[in-house]
Amino acid sequence: MKPFEYYSPQSVAEACALLAQLGSGAKILAGGTDVLVELRKSADDVASSIIDITGISSLKGIEESSNTIVIKPLTTHTEILRSALVGTYAPLLKTAVAGIGSPQIRNRGTIGGNIMNAAACADTVPPLIALGARIRLQSSTGDRTVALSEFFTKPYITVAQRGELLVEIRFPKLPSDARSSFMKLGRRNALSISRLSVAAILTRDQSGVLTDARIVPGASLPTWHRVSEAENLLIGHKPTRELFVEAGKKVSDIMISFTGRRWSTEYKEPVIAVLVRRALEECH
Repeated sequence: MKPFEYYSPQSVAEACALLAQLGSGAKILAGGTDVLVELRKSADDVASSIIDITGISSLKGIEESSNTIVIKPLTTHTEILRSALVGTYAPLLKTAVAGIGSPQIRNRGTIGGNIMNAAACADTVPPLIALGARIRLQSSTGDRTVALSEFFTKPYITVAQRGELLVEIRFPKLPSDARSSFMKLGRRNALSISRLSVAAILTRDQSGVLTDARIVPGASLPTWHRVSEAENLLIGHKPTRELFVEAGKKVSDIMISFTGRRWSTEYKEPVIAVLVRRALEECH
């Protein structure tokens, strides 16, 4: 492990000042499940300074505000899993965190780290985008709010500017008539990294007609976003297996339009379609 400078700020303002002072050589440590692995590498771009934000109490917790759920970035996956608020108003997010890593990883890893690391396999991102999440970034010069669906430019790259710290994730509560699902596929049953995933939300009126549909695939597109072409196939119709199959095929087609055909397409093309269909059936 290469030597590094260690800092432990006790406030957001102090952390932002350090980020501004230390520049690109500084890395934020939240849960550490990704950063500590990186520190063991010998690459030249390994962080020269670590800013440990775990002592900032204002960055921890899950709150309810009117019709909104607010999750602070240092909230661990285990805390989300145990949250009654998340279980009631964002059950697909609870399902997603339940499958992250191992109990030890879930006890340490944070939702903020999962977002900011921006790995294509991040399990919390598809549910959060389906929920319409927005994040707040703060720096020594001010703060701004960004829709999570617009935050990522490509895997491991975001629109966060140098010196910005993630301080809040918020999303509207799901209405009581909405049903949601998150499914992922990995190479094994435990400690599994997503090869493909999908978050889905369906809402029906009293006659059974779908009035809202949200489909966000993970680990399949260059960046995460809702597939409106598939969603529009569903809205205005009553759910059927055939309709869900059609929506799954549309997501598969959209994936290929972005990625082209490569060695993995023969596997991914039918699998993402089935995964979408199953997620929609679980919602139904």
